[in-house]
Amino acid sequence: MISLVVPCYNGAKTLRLCLESVLAQTRRPGEVVVVDDASTDGSAEIAEELGCRVVRLPENRGVSAARNAGIDATTGDVIFFLDADVALRPDAVAGAMEILERDPEVGCVHGVYDVEPLIDDGPAEWYRILHAVHWRRRHLGEVNSVVFALAAIRRDVLLAAGRFDERLRDCEDVEYSSRLAVRSRIVLTDTVVGRHDDGSRLLPILTEQWRRALPLIPLALATARRGAAKPEHANSPAGILSCALALACLALVLLSVPFGLFHPLAPALPAAFVAGFAIADPVLVGFVRRQRGVAFAAYFMAVHLAVHVVLVTGLAAGSLRLLCGSRTEAV
Repeated sequence: MISLVVPCYNGAKTLRLCLESVLAQTRRPGEVVVVDDASTDGSAEIAEELGCRVVRLPENRGVSAARNAGIDATTGDVIFFLDADVALRPDAVAGAMEILERDPEVGCVHGVYDVEPLIDDGPAEWYRILHAVHWRRRHLGEVNSVVFALAAIRRDVLLAAGRFDERLRDCEDVEYSSRLAVRSRIVLTDTVVGRHDDGSRLLPILTEQWRRALPLIPLALATARRGAAKPEHANSPAGILSCALALACLALVLLSVPFGLFHPLAPALPAAFVAGFAIADPVLVGFVRRQRGVAFAAYFMAVHLAVHVVLVTGLAAGSLRLLCGSRTEAV
C-alpha cells in the first residue's frame, strides 16, 4: 500500500489544490494523512473536508517532526511525502511506483517541479521556480540526495536510515540524504512532476537562503565522515567561486580606502569577478531566456547574484561558527 503524507503549517492557500491533485491520481494512495503542525489558518479543516485523515501536533515543531509523525501514523510499504504547496500531475504517484516496482534496489524516488508555478505571484517566484526546475532536471537519473517535497520512499529503507532530525528546520533533506545515500539507491525522475507555489518576495527568499547556508558546511563535513558521496549542487561551483572572489576583492578595496591605499583601478577587479559570475552558467541563462525572454533573464541574474551574495556570506558565517565552536570544545 502507498501512504501519502502531507506535512502542513498554515498552508490554506495551497492545501486544497494539493489534496485535490492527490485525489485525482491515476494510482490513488491507500491512505492520505495530513500532519497539521499547529496551523492557525484552518488548514486542518480543509484536509478533513476533503476526506483526509488529520494528525494534529499540539505545537509547531517543524517539517521534520511533521514527517516523523506522518511515518508513525501510516502503515504503507511506500510513503509518498508531498509538501502542502505542491500539486501533483495526475500520473506522479504512478510514475514513482513504476520505478520502485521495476527495480527493487531503488529505495527512493523523487521528482521535479513544473515550469509553471502553482499560483503566479510575480517575478521573484518565477526566479525560484525556474532555478529549481533547471538544477533538478540537470541531475536526472541516479543521485545522492533527495528533495522530499515530492518523494516516494520504501518504508523499510526509511526505517533503516532513521528518523528525520527534528532539531533541523532547514536543510533537513540534506542531512537525511547523507544517511540515506549510503544505504540505498536514489533516483531523480521527470516522471514525477508537481506545480509548486514558491516564495514570492525577495527579502524572505534571501532570509531563507541565509538560514539554509549556515549549516551547509557542518552538514558537508558530516556527510564526508559517513562516507556518502557529495550531494548534487543547486548552483554552479564556478558561480559561487566568482561571487566569493568578488566579495573578497570588494572588501579589500573598502579596507584600503581609510589607509590611503586605494587605487583607481581597484574596483575593476570585483567588477571582473561579477562579470565572471554572469557567464558562469550559460546553460541556466539560456534556459531562463527561452522560458521568459531576455528582460526577465536580466532580472533573474540580478536576483541570482543577490542570492549568491547571501549564500557565500552564510557559508562563511557558518564556517566561522563551526570553527569557534570547535575551539571552545577544545578548551
